[in-house]
Amino acid sequence: MGVLETTKQRARRAVKPAAVPKEALPLGQILAGDCIEAMRSLPDASVDLVFADPPYNLQLGGDLNRPDGSHVDAVTDHWDQFDSFKIYDDFTRDWLTEAKRVLKPDGALWVIGSYHNIYRVGAILQDLGFWILNDIVWRKT
Repeated sequence: MGVLETTKQRARRAVKPAAVPKEALPLGQILAGDCIEAMRSLPDASVDLVFADPPYNLQLGGDLNRPDGSHVDAVTDHWDQFDSFKIYDDFTRDWLTEAKRVLKPDGALWVIGSYHNIYRVGAILQDLGFWILNDIVWRKT
């Protein structure tokens, strides 16, 4: 796990995990790494915001192209492959459980998703006692 130095770094960049100190966390720090391992190393109620872009579990049989014909990268990578919806749901429940534990009482959770996963994520959010405030639709053109 490391600190991101710029928001322009690619999400697919491999990040090697490192221990996060248990003492007070520095302000304005963004952590990158295996989400569950990283959150397990954080104290309870210590995070203001969890911003998550989890795997979409697209279950594609081939490439994914945009309407203009351009190729969409990363959707066939191993981290977006799950053998079943149950395995995907278990993974989602695990990271959301950790997110709930590390969030401060007035903290916020933002989850990016697609129609392939967001309803599954939403059901698990509600099962875990999260209150869904808003949906924000990002219409890419």
